[in-house]
Amino acid sequence: MKTKRAIHKAFLELYGEKDFEHITINDIADRAEVNRGTVYHHYLDKFDLLDQIIHGHLSKLAEYCTLHEGESEQTLPAGELKPVFDYFEANYPFFSTLLANRSSSMFRERLTEFVSAQLRKKLAAGDRPSDIDQELNAQFMASSFVGIVEWWIQRRMPRPPQYMAEQVSRLLAKNT
Repeated sequence: MKTKRAIHKAFLELYGEKDFEHITINDIADRAEVNRGTVYHHYLDKFDLLDQIIHGHLSKLAEYCTLHEGESEQTLPAGELKPVFDYFEANYPFFSTLLANRSSSMFRERLTEFVSAQLRKKLAAGDRPSDIDQELNAQFMASSFVGIVEWWIQRRMPRPPQYMAEQVSRLLAKNT
């Protein structure tokens, strides 16, 4: 685990310094103070490394987004969103690096798809009739949510997680 953490840290530092296309396995190995073989022992290539880092964070976020047994409301109360914003705040270096990099569209797409999938589950669990296509609604809300998170992180989190959770909850409630 210590080696993987060093590789992750090295990769994220490099990702904050230059575009993904210009990062090499040698760069990562040198920064992590391991040899190339060690990096390849854990990852197929830099794409796999990035994918695993993103997957790890999205998996942790998913822990905060699980539907509770018997839940049927379509809105997301601020109490459910606060741990998500707390996670973004606690992992600010990671999210700010990935959202600030010019080649971060893959991360934005993965985050948007993740949020959209969570919202589709939430909307499907609801019992309110809607004349809005739920797939489009989930995509609309996910894009909005990711945009707000990106705005918040790029501005160095000018408002506390509780405030963000409350405001986003109200915004999402208007669209369900």
